[in-house]
Amino acid sequence: MEDKSTIVIFLDDEPAPIARLDSPVNFELDTTKLVDGKHTLKIVSKDPGGREGLRLIPFEVRNGPAIDVSGIKENAVVDGVVPLMINAYGKGTSQNFIITGSETPQSIPSWVWILIIGIGGWALYYLVSYLSM
Repeated sequence: MEDKSTIVIFLDDEPAPIARLDSPVNFELDTTKLVDGKHTLKIVSKDPGGREGLRLIPFEVRNGPAIDVSGIKENAVVDGVVPLMINAYGKGTSQNFIITGSETPQSIPSWVWILIIGIGGWALYYLVSYLSM
């Protein structure tokens, strides 16, 4: 029988591994049991000769409802009263999608208003020109 490398998988700074397996291996990490935020997957392998290899994989879990904030950006410098609009919406399950609140309402961009005023002014100019004939 051939000797195989051993793979030990740790999550964050936990002293106890979440899995100890012989290579090659297929492994499923269930992120639904993790809190939202940044995590690190630490994989330690040990070959039959006793040498060890290490790989750290940082990742971010976002299982909870998505949060959208309008009115302030990250690392912004602000003063006075800052109006904020905050929306939070969940993804639902794989069987049904939650539509209520899944889109954040946004104001009409200023370039649309400028375009509408420009077209309205152009139409009014030609209407006055046509009526004056």
